[in-house]
Amino acid sequence: MQEPTFLILTALADGPQHGYGIMSDVGEISAGRTRLRAGTLYAALDRLQGEGLIAADREEVVDGRLRRYYRLTDGGAAALAAEVEALHRRTEIAARRLAARPRLGGGAAPALGGLG
Repeated sequence: MQEPTFLILTALADGPQHGYGIMSDVGEISAGRTRLRAGTLYAALDRLQGEGLIAADREEVVDGRLRRYYRLTDGGAAALAAEVEALHRRTEIAARRLAARPRLGGGAAPALGGLG
């Protein structure tokens, strides 16, 4: 799963959101590392809807502009859960290998707190 998809699904796991809310949440989740532009976001939302991972939730007019909200589907939640599990397994392997890695000057690397 590509990182923008992972971040969009993660944003929607908290509940339905409109496009700007998703963009803001993705920035927050990624600690500012990922910034989705409107064109990129809406192309991704269309694709994710087509794949059945998200669905339109509702629409409302705010300040004369239409706001469409999207929600995570059960299929989207299952795909996100599978990706979280895969990331968790890879992170555990990396943490074990780093912890066992010999350091220059001898001895093992210090344990990584909170990763395993």
